[in-house]
Amino acid sequence: MHYETQCGNYLKALHWDGTGLCLFAKRLERSRFVWPPLIEGGVVLTPAQFALLIEAMDWRRTVAPNPPRLPVQI
Repeated sequence: MHYETQCGNYLKALHWDGTGLCLFAKRLERSRFVWPPLIEGGVVLTPAQFALLIEAMDWRRTVAPNPPRLPVQI
C-alpha cells in the first residue's frame, strides 16, 4: 500500500487486493490519524491495522472499549 498524508488529518491509500487497485481517501474533521512508525521511509500495516487507521482509531490500542450501554425501558 502507498500512503500519503498532510497535517495528519488526510489519508490517501492505494492498495492492490489481487483483483484490482483500490483508492482510499479520507479527511478527518476534528482529529488526526495515528500512524505507526516509519521504517526505511515506509509503513507496513496488517489489514486490521489499516481498518483501524481508516476508522480514525488508535491502532496501538490492544483492547477495544466496551460499547456504550443502551437504555433499558422498565
